Amino acid sequence: MARKFLYVVAGLTVTVLALMLALWFWSEDLTEMAFVPDVSFAQQQALPPESWENPAMWVAHPGMKDDPSAWLPPGIEAPKDRLPVAVFFVHPTSYIARASWNAALDDKVSRDRADLFVQGMASPFNEADIWAPRYRQAAIGAFLTAKPEAAQAIDLAYADVLASFEIFMRHLKPGQPIALAGHSQGAFLLRRLMRDRIAGTPFAERLVGAWVIGWPVSLEHDLPKMGVPACRTAEQPGCVVSWLSVADPADVSMPLKAYGRRTGLDAKSVAGSPFLCTNPLTGVPDTAAEAEANLGTLVPDFRARSGTMAEKAVPAACGPDHFLHIGPPPKLDLGTYVLPGNNYHLYDVTLFWANLRADFERRTQAWLAKQK
Repeated sequence: MARKFLYVVAGLTVTVLALMLALWFWSEDLTEMAFVPDVSFAQQQALPPESWENPAMWVAHPGMKDDPSAWLPPGIEAPKDRLPVAVFFVHPTSYIARASWNAALDDKVSRDRADLFVQGMASPFNEADIWAPRYRQAAIGAFLTAKPEAAQAIDLAYADVLASFEIFMRHLKPGQPIALAGHSQGAFLLRRLMRDRIAGTPFAERLVGAWVIGWPVSLEHDLPKMGVPACRTAEQPGCVVSWLSVADPADVSMPLKAYGRRTGLDAKSVAGSPFLCTNPLTGVPDTAAEAEANLGTLVPDFRARSGTMAEKAVPAACGPDHFLHIGPPPKLDLGTYVLPGNNYHLYDVTLFWANLRADFERRTQAWLAKQK
């Protein structure tokens, strides 16, 4: 599994480099031309929740053979005792073509990337059962434009995630705790799901935590609608964690522009509004920590088609711009996936893989202790 994982990563290098160069050198108009679909939005039939009773509609689910979320880096042992939590994980955008506003469920390239992302980003949670749905995700270009078709594409993606969540809930054991996690587009959609399915419901009391990573959670326009507060201590269960990673010197104009195109969960513009920054090294918002606090960064080894853990290699500090700053670019061979402006978006999880795993376990144990 690890070999397949990193083989796919290596195969994506040219595509990612093309995206990086376009975002760095081209004007906003040319970037839109390169990645925003130039076709009409295709109305598609809504899929009923029962569609996700089919195991093929999941990237990961309990009992799956060759489950990508079950992968562990060399040297990390599987736990003897599993946590009694069901984790719902929404993967980030894996469809970067412009032939359609939404990825087809049978698109092989985006499916392979989704498997890759689930392996690298959901694996910190694999001390528990993970459910990661396939969905008709919006194309990456939907986040680079304010065209109405972009909103339609995002709504279609959300409808699939919402339907799959219904099946996830049906398979829960009575009173079983849940955790929510997502990155980038997955985090964007997860915010909305929390407003619609967690806030004001009994599930808010069963929530171990929500890791909404790689998309800003507006303190004013999102968080009050999500049903649970931001995590204020490292031991607090039932709360929201979020961060966006950059190295210094950072140019955050492009992610802020993408953020400002969207409205918050209260339907108001989020442009210019502060957003949540949880330091994954401390588990607390608006804090700083030296690299010694980093339990392990996941570093891919393309030649060996494996990966290694590097301890105490990357610091982190929430800055006044609300981004998580990791200091100068780390002296690790992370590959060629850093976006313009020293944006470490694609590494939001892997930079802090071991700390995220510890954070999930710690908040789960805190939730369980409250039930006694």
